[in-house]
Parts: sequence; structure tokens; C-alpha cells
Amino acid sequence: MEDWKIKISVLWLFPLVAFLASAVLMFLEPGVLDQIIAGEVEGVKLGSELLLVGAVIDVLGPLAMSFLSLTLKGSINRWANILVGMLYAVLEFITLLEQLANPKGYAILMLIAAVVAPVLIVWYAWKSKQKA
Repeated sequence: MEDWKIKISVLWLFPLVAFLASAVLMFLEPGVLDQIIAGEVEGVKLGSELLLVGAVIDVLGPLAMSFLSLTLKGSINRWANILVGMLYAVLEFITLLEQLANPKGYAILMLIAAVVAPVLIVWYAWKSKQKA
């Protein structure tokens, strides 16, 4: 198996782990559990639709891309990682900018990791063409 595929597969786990770590750390903030029980956190209403979108984008997306990075062949693999990696980099960057309005050190650190990882994914996928 090509070295770049393994690197990309592992990098896809970074946004997932950063999201989970940030969620766990958020639970430790005073008052957050009460907000969750009330169904609204920092002005965002929690509902099944929001949780579904979060599950797909923050959990299943990176897991699926980690698997696909190891199993897809050739240019399909490269372009899937380039396009989805760019999408994730933009989404995480927007989330990072939003977080700067109400900064929390742990969240900013996790979001930086979640932005850098897809950028590196795009970089490794792009460079893989030169090795083929």
C-alpha cells in the first residue's frame, strides 16, 4: 500500500478526534450540562436534525474518508481526498472563525487541528500524483 494513503487515512481521524475531544472538554465547563438538558447550548437549539448533521459531518464523514483513502484506487482516491479535504478545511475554518467571537482555548486548539489536517490531506493527495 502506498505511503501517502496511510498518511491521509490517519489524517482523516484528526478532525474526528478533535471534535470528540472538544465535546468532552465542553461538558466540563460549568453550566453546559444544564444547557444541554434544556435543549439549547450557547443560543443554539439542539434538535434531532442538528445532531444528525453533526453525526454525518463530524463523525461518519471522517471515518468513511479514512476507510476510502485506503481502498479507493488511483485518481478517484486522489480527487475524493482533494475535494472532500477542501470542503472540510473550509467548514472547519468557518467554525474556527465563529469560535473566535466567543474564544475558548481548548476549542480553538482543536479547531486549528481540524483545519490543518484536511489541508495536509489535500497536500498529500496532490503530491501523490507526482509519485504515480
